[in-house]
Amino acid sequence: MMWRKAWWRERFELARAGSSNNLQSMEGLRGFAVFLVFLVHFVTLSAPWLSEHSFLFPIANAVHSIGNAGVDLFFVLSGYLIYGSLIERKQVFLPYLKRRLQRIYPAFLVVLAAYLALSFVFPAESKLPEDGGEAALYVAENLLLLPGLLPIVPIITVAWSLSYEFFYYLITPLVIGMLALRDRKVGQRIGLFAFLGVTMLLIGAVYGGHVRLTMFIAGILLFEISRHRLAELRSPWLAAAALVLGLLATLLPISGAAGQALETAILCLSFFLLGLHCFNGRNGWLVRAFCWLPLRWLGNMSYSYYLIHGLTLKAGFLVFAKLVAPAAYGAWLVLELLPVMFVLTLVPAALLFLIIERPFSLVPATVNARPAAVATAS
Repeated sequence: MMWRKAWWRERFELARAGSSNNLQSMEGLRGFAVFLVFLVHFVTLSAPWLSEHSFLFPIANAVHSIGNAGVDLFFVLSGYLIYGSLIERKQVFLPYLKRRLQRIYPAFLVVLAAYLALSFVFPAESKLPEDGGEAALYVAENLLLLPGLLPIVPIITVAWSLSYEFFYYLITPLVIGMLALRDRKVGQRIGLFAFLGVTMLLIGAVYGGHVRLTMFIAGILLFEISRHRLAELRSPWLAAAALVLGLLATLLPISGAAGQALETAILCLSFFLLGLHCFNGRNGWLVRAFCWLPLRWLGNMSYSYYLIHGLTLKAGFLVFAKLVAPAAYGAWLVLELLPVMFVLTLVPAALLFLIIERPFSLVPATVNARPAAVATAS
């Protein structure tokens, strides 16, 4: 039995033995974030089997809205990790950029190739333009990670967020270097980013735009404040309440640019407070929950899971539709489907992680190496 545990640990464990709770809880937060994203796509694809008169129908709609916050949590964690690695030591830009490209592209290219191949097998599901030149341009736009920041429909549905990530990867070292932030006092850096975050939210409330980029700034502020222990949130109950209230804020009946800015501001504060508790080295029940081994391992392969789970879910529901025709069923059918579909999505995600992401994108874990959870961000 022990050799089996060792086999799994060797392949899915990224934090070395003895890693502090804050690093392990960060892995768990990534697992929680990607599970929220799974719920969004599960609710969308299971809708044809759910009656509007079922008690689960309004709950499913609420879960769909709440699940979108999983991407925002990823942005906060990326903000924390990338800024932290750049502010603590000077890095040459080109090698840094090479590492970022290596982090994103191997798994992305494999999944993109799968989507393109399936576009020819199932032309009715294809997003490719019929014109060959337009199709080539569209694929090039996706290869350059332009969908998201630019109004382009991504081939991989979730890949819009990669344009946000890569923009952050590019702009952060430039801002740190041009403003000489490593030479400035902590308070000056916090003041600068707090002002920038508030300004972005106000502009977003009036004019709209990519207001979710503010999540990266929440991660930057979280790093500065927690790293220098300028504030603490000791109570796990308050941190859990902040998380719950933040997720519920996605249900506010406020639309338009102002509504999105308000929702983003609340989520920024919610995830900031959650991280302030989880990353302070304490060992309360909430930290232990995010250190739960299965959740951590899901977090460790979260990038692979994020990229491929939508494709797996689509295939699963296509097969299920052959067995049970879409109709207005009650809640129990959908509830029974959820764990089955979740387990189904784990298989190709684990294979993508083990065969592509871990060997080609992640630094091998060694006794003397920093935990990969710190050095990498999806």
